[in-house]
Amino acid sequence: MNHPAYGEFRPVTPFASVLLADNPGPMTLDGTNTWLVGTGANRVVIDPGPADAGHLRRVAEHAPVSLILLSHHHPDHTEGVAELAELTGAPVRALDPELCAGAEALTDGAVIEESGVRLEVLATPGHTKDSVCFAAEHAGATAVFTGDTILGRGTTVVAQPDGHLGSYLESLGKLARSPEGTPALPGHGPDLPDVAEAARGYLAHRAQRLDQVRRVVDERGPRVTAREVVEVVYADVDP
Repeated sequence: MNHPAYGEFRPVTPFASVLLADNPGPMTLDGTNTWLVGTGANRVVIDPGPADAGHLRRVAEHAPVSLILLSHHHPDHTEGVAELAELTGAPVRALDPELCAGAEALTDGAVIEESGVRLEVLATPGHTKDSVCFAAEHAGATAVFTGDTILGRGTTVVAQPDGHLGSYLESLGKLARSPEGTPALPGHGPDLPDVAEAARGYLAHRAQRLDQVRRVVDERGPRVTAREVVEVVYADVDP
């Protein structure tokens, strides 16, 4: 699906709308997706996005905000959280206790019932150590808010300094076991029709890259440098 223009809310499911932040770039694609979740009077906000006063004001004015959730600590998702919390008075919850305000940290498997929607916390480390997804359900409709664990276009990075490839592969395996046909609502890019299919595609891509790395190491020997591996394996990627 196509994104709306910046500043326009787009309904995606019966319980979720997205507001695209005006911060496009190589790592953020079209910009950061700020998700507003709920069916009652209030909304849960997932990832306020950058410190863009206009973006945050539109979020705050759309509906009363009862809770702010963070998918991980990267600033394109969290830079505006303090201002949004001040505008709305809503507590902030994340896996990392240092990002929380007025509420306890998230834990894997915890369930949040808010504004008519059930959100289950899925710890999905790999992109960062504190990455989480949120499996949502309302009246039989489901979706997974994937943050940067799965993007709407392309693949994500295992980010320094706290990303971890082994953990990321395990997290993708967890998402690959989601019920078939569950949409993925990502932190960047358009929504996807099936989070399990997307996760399987990511796993296949990573396996292909690992095989390419192994071939380079086998051909060039154990003294091969990371730069030499990159020049061969990622020769088709814009620097």
